[in-house]
Amino acid sequence: MTAADDTSPLARRELALVDLLDRLLAGGVVIAGDVTLRIADVDLVRIDLKALISSVGPRVPSPWPAPEEDG
Repeated sequence: MTAADDTSPLARRELALVDLLDRLLAGGVVIAGDVTLRIADVDLVRIDLKALISSVGPRVPSPWPAPEEDG
């Protein structure tokens, strides 16, 4: 059995972008990065980036209060 065999359990499957985003948001995604501007071995600017992207639902409530509706 080869990797190109369509009957293998690991056969290549197409995945729509919407499905990929749904799976990522359901479990959450952490994005981290570090940028340093350096001239002549002297650090001038350092930026640390960290973000958590997740869906909000009944099991994971929003950290912000719900907006009040005008009535």
